[in-house]
Amino acid sequence: MNRPAIAAAKTERLGLFDLPSTAVMVPARTRVAAIKSSTATVISAPITVGPLAAGTVCSPPARLVFAPPPPAQLFAGTLVGFDTETTGIDTATARIVTAALVHLDPSGEQLPATRSWLLDPGVDIPAEASAIHGISTEHARTHGRPAALAIAEIIAGLRQCWAAGHPTVIFNASYDLSLLDSEARRHGLTPLTDLPEWAEAVIIDPLVIDRFVDRYRRGKRTLDAASAVYSVPTPDAHNATGDSIAAVAVARAIAHKYPLIRNAGAEALRSSQVEWQRNWAINFQSYLRSRGEADAVIDSDWPLRAGAATRAPNAV
Repeated sequence: MNRPAIAAAKTERLGLFDLPSTAVMVPARTRVAAIKSSTATVISAPITVGPLAAGTVCSPPARLVFAPPPPAQLFAGTLVGFDTETTGIDTATARIVTAALVHLDPSGEQLPATRSWLLDPGVDIPAEASAIHGISTEHARTHGRPAALAIAEIIAGLRQCWAAGHPTVIFNASYDLSLLDSEARRHGLTPLTDLPEWAEAVIIDPLVIDRFVDRYRRGKRTLDAASAVYSVPTPDAHNATGDSIAAVAVARAIAHKYPLIRNAGAEALRSSQVEWQRNWAINFQSYLRSRGEADAVIDSDWPLRAGAATRAPNAV
């Protein structure tokens, strides 16, 4: 008997995401109640058979059912917010002053794994940076941990999150992660892209997602602005822990409002955010140049920048 030849698995395009389809062999008479998407495709797969021995019983013809995998419900479980407060805006030269990894259960309660750091960045903290996050050079030098030790601990904390499969919510991830990567290289630590957990890291960036789902909304796209739009309280703004909590709340609010975000799988959401950031950067750069900023360059890479951006993070 010749076995049916099944060609390459088909990909169904569902809404905003390209999701890999799952091939399932089922009897023709079986009703496939589990397929709820109207875009799922059922294709008849004829079976070719050769001469049969006496008494052979043939099974009914099969159908090849292509259905999207069930959603991973990334937003329904524990989310880990990550944020940094720094000495400046250039990811190549700025230093981390404070950082937080805040583990939040579905109700928004902090879990014991939450950690925060105060660092001695090894350089003076500019007055304009201190005015934002409230940490002076003297305070950081007196109470902060050595930068190299703290950076290693921060990266270890992220690795544990990624290894456990916990989605990490980072508002403007390409800034914080690029800065952390620069710090790792500065202190002789492994770059983020060389970490074994990096390829599977689930990163959720509310800034990138918000720009896509509500692209025509006017005004700033800062965390404070997004928190106001999605009715998220920010009692402790510009504090790494407070901003981490707010970023997670904004991410969950976006997912609640937009089913396509809520039901996205990890790989689909990651690839979509890469595309959304690229498209936004191209369009915004074109807009700036049309307004007379001939040399404007907007970095399109996500979640790590290939080069230093020429504009302040969260400026628009």
